[in-house]
Amino acid sequence: MRHFLIGTLGLAIALASASSMAAAPAQVGTQVPGYFRLAVGDYEVTALFDGYNDLSPKLLKGLSQSQIRALLARRSIETPGVQTAFNAFLINTGKQLILVDTGAGQCIGATAGMLSQNMQAAGYQPDQVDTVLLTHLHLDHVCGLVDAEQKPIFANATVYAAKPEADYWLDPQALAKAPEAAKAYFKIAQDSTAPYVAAGRFKTFAAGQSPVPGVEATLEAGHTPGSTTYRFTSEGQSILFMGDLVHNLAVQFLHPEVSIGFDTDGQQAIKSRNQVFSAAATSKTWVTAAHLPFPGIGHIAAEGKHFQWVPVEYGPYKRAAKVPLIE
Repeated sequence: MRHFLIGTLGLAIALASASSMAAAPAQVGTQVPGYFRLAVGDYEVTALFDGYNDLSPKLLKGLSQSQIRALLARRSIETPGVQTAFNAFLINTGKQLILVDTGAGQCIGATAGMLSQNMQAAGYQPDQVDTVLLTHLHLDHVCGLVDAEQKPIFANATVYAAKPEADYWLDPQALAKAPEAAKAYFKIAQDSTAPYVAAGRFKTFAAGQSPVPGVEATLEAGHTPGSTTYRFTSEGQSILFMGDLVHNLAVQFLHPEVSIGFDTDGQQAIKSRNQVFSAAATSKTWVTAAHLPFPGIGHIAAEGKHFQWVPVEYGPYKRAAKVPLIE
């Protein structure tokens, strides 16, 4: 009996060992849906990930490439290009569903065009959006307005842009006068907005005007002639959507004097960035950026002539009324 029990135990151990050596489950190979939720007063803000692209550090102007590479290396970025996110933001005010920017859509390739699926994963449908606010009309902000067949994705939305921005990009004469290398960008802006223009659902607003009641729009020219920031306020809390005032986390907070090759007026872009960064740091308001690492939401802190990005921490959608303090 003793030999039998020992033999049985040995067999059990062998079987257990064989089981533990069985192949592991197949790797899943997909990422979690790209959305992040934040409560701002009574408003629900949802960051949506449209995708990304790699930008060359050579696009950054104002420091030497060795200085820029050193700043990137501090964040362990030593690849030829810097991964740059395309973020858009959905705001449910309880009365309206407003989208700020639409991502790069089909204009970049396989690394972008994820906005609609991430919006659906977040619990919303594109046809529920009633308002689209564009910070500017670069392709990575307007291409998501339409699908590959140039049909409107936000079929029930009215699209708004600042008048100086629309005048610059959408005037047919602008396309004719544009340098050959830039013509494609003008055409993309015109094609992406065309279905909304044809339907009477593309509108502009002048400096000092608000496209939507309760939303403060401010022209911050430099990156483009009509670049616009949008401030939403609810129950004493605010969030500022600042579009492309910053492209590179590692460089442009420590050195806000660094411009990027996409700026139409680099010096004015630097001035706008310093003004907005300083105001946001003083007010301690939430800010969002289209190209900072997803979700692109955080605060800006001032450190002398420099700034620091303080990203939002992952947590519940709304903080509990009483949070236990551990001392």
